[in-house]
Amino acid sequence: MNVQSPNISRDRRVISQLDEAAVNRIAAGEVVERPASAVKELIENAIDAGASRVEVAYASGGMSFVEVSDDGTGIPTAELPLALSRHATSKIDGSDLLNIHTFGFRGEALPSLGSVARLSIETRFWEEDTGAAYSVEGSVATGPKPCSRVRGTKVRVADIFYATPARLKFLKSERAEAKAISDVVKRLAMASPKVAFCLTDRTDGARKLLDVPVETGALPVALAARLGRILGREFTQNAIWIDAERDGLQLYGMAGLPTYSKGAAVAQYLFVNGRPVKDRMLTGALRAAYMDVMSRDRHPVAALFVECAPELVDVNVHPAKSEVRFRDAGVARGLIVSGLRHALADAGHRSSTTISGATLGAFEPERPQAPVYQMETRRVPAGHTAPMPGFAEASMLSGRVEARSADEGSYEPEEGLSPSTLPLGAARAQLHENYIIAQTTDGMVIVDQHAAHERLVYETLKTRMAENGVAAQVLLIPEIIDVTQEQIAALEAIAEDLARLGIDLERFGGNAVCVRSTPAILGEVDAQAMIADILDELEAEGASVGVEARINAILSRVSCHGSIRSGRRMTADEMNALLRQMEDNPMSGQCNHGRPTYVSLKLADIEKLFGRT
Repeated sequence: MNVQSPNISRDRRVISQLDEAAVNRIAAGEVVERPASAVKELIENAIDAGASRVEVAYASGGMSFVEVSDDGTGIPTAELPLALSRHATSKIDGSDLLNIHTFGFRGEALPSLGSVARLSIETRFWEEDTGAAYSVEGSVATGPKPCSRVRGTKVRVADIFYATPARLKFLKSERAEAKAISDVVKRLAMASPKVAFCLTDRTDGARKLLDVPVETGALPVALAARLGRILGREFTQNAIWIDAERDGLQLYGMAGLPTYSKGAAVAQYLFVNGRPVKDRMLTGALRAAYMDVMSRDRHPVAALFVECAPELVDVNVHPAKSEVRFRDAGVARGLIVSGLRHALADAGHRSSTTISGATLGAFEPERPQAPVYQMETRRVPAGHTAPMPGFAEASMLSGRVEARSADEGSYEPEEGLSPSTLPLGAARAQLHENYIIAQTTDGMVIVDQHAAHERLVYETLKTRMAENGVAAQVLLIPEIIDVTQEQIAALEAIAEDLARLGIDLERFGGNAVCVRSTPAILGEVDAQAMIADILDELEAEGASVGVEARINAILSRVSCHGSIRSGRRMTADEMNALLRQMEDNPMSGQCNHGRPTYVSLKLADIEKLFGRT
């Protein structure tokens, strides 16, 4: 028995045009999701207007009001009513939706805000003598009328969603909404270092949360200064500058060292043509770039900017303009992966300052109650050994120095090398059969011998694999796998990459592919499950790194078992040879699991522990 759906009525309703107020409220649901969305749209309008300073204020997480003021060109009085109508904008003429050079272009923000909130505008066009005020409440406009304003525009959005009370139920707490506003302002401030930003919370008084001036100098200098002000000096101290280009796309910005990471992906900022975006493909590329130098449970810290011609990227994917679509997503992904990997490899040896700070913080020198008396230091005559009473048990400990020669108690660098050319210094001792103590020109280095050698062996194995390829294991009985035509096309597009990894497959007629070989290093493999994983990755992220990651994981395990073990005593020559190998390998700053292989301590910091400064 067929039951009639309750949504289907025999009395057909007549198709009719929705009124302007209903259309604006529907559009507002896409453009204005929360107070932070309103702040984003208004700041982008201010930047498009050529503002050099943008001031943002809010109360009660933006639910009471948000206010954005700028010193841009302003809006002519005669055009104010038109500015509040849908799809009215001065940004484009509508002839080419791909050649977009501004943040705004849809003409939906102001009318959407006016339909769900109490919107008021005060503006003064730079060519006019007086300002003008205009207000909209529930799609009912008032004005324009004269007002006093120096220059630019101030937009105030009060009682957001008062006209659509159901939307208020979907807002989070005041604290969460305030955090979202702060995040939006910070992202836009990062993308515009030549614009000053000020953020104030007026919930209880006036609490200034952010105040950054216009940054001076060339782009790298200005951007680094702006990132330092927003993300903190700790980030810029532990980040490297990125600058790469490929097929019309340019990548620049700053990325954190592998040893400077977070427990969640909360500090990853991606921009396309100055527009903050949250793109799954770009995020996946960032993760893939750090795949081999960072543990799976850690996340990189980065602020990356992709610049390209407007026709190479579509920003008209979503009304909120937070998503983009590249004409060639593979080029964009490859640029990020290769650009980051080359930058990390070229960075040389840099120990994260956070690791050094944590090491120094672990020391707890005794705090004397009385003033410290420092006795005058006397030099010990050459050849004289000072007695060490009370330390007879020291011979049982593992800290020691093995000199290279009987009459010389320090390491002699090879000819042509000086202490300044040895970033990791010269070995002085080995502690607990695992930690190498090396002296540098301005401090000391503590090296985890097992972790360091494990990384060196791993890089050697990877280099050999890259030179000779991955050995393929030919299947005695080729495996036939059923897939769709779209999946066959996706596999054929990466056939060369799969062959390099030892996977040989070909069409087998209809909706099937034939797998003839698999990577020998993986041993017995479920080919069908492996191909399914590859296809899942291709669909989710546009590329597959699963097989390569599995091969690298095996190489990592091999290198772990083949490296110097903890507990092995090393001679001075062996310790210094390990240090020199680490200096020759730029990836040796972290082990295969993303942990640091050495800690660098400056002499000035060590002297502070003993009150010598």
